Amino acid sequence: MVGLVVVSHSQRAADGIAEVAGEMGGETRIEAVGGDGQGGFGTVAGDIEAGIDAADSGDGVVVLVDLGSAVMNADVAIEASDSEAVIADAPVLEGAVNAAVAATSGNATVESVRDQAEAARGIEKL
Repeated sequence: MVGLVVVSHSQRAADGIAEVAGEMGGETRIEAVGGDGQGGFGTVAGDIEAGIDAADSGDGVVVLVDLGSAVMNADVAIEASDSEAVIADAPVLEGAVNAAVAATSGNATVESVRDQAEAARGIEKL
């Protein structure tokens, strides 16, 4: 099964987004990674790498990020990890929910899960 990692500058935000996505994701492994590792705001590449490794059950991982340095640190983490992982260019909450649903498919791939996460860019609120 394809796993997910939600990366936010805030651990509380990452936890909340992962919780919402988890309601739709069945047995999908969803790891929440956030903060600077000392209780403050930020992201840490090593923590993201650990999240990728924890979420990977052998079928790869889709990483959803909030903004700015989260993208840069996720890129560094993916390069350092032995897992197949990609970043989804998607709104983090809507993308995580779409990705979690897509990951429940028996034939889900990293690419198909990322595609569904990125499809969330077109979701209109009104």
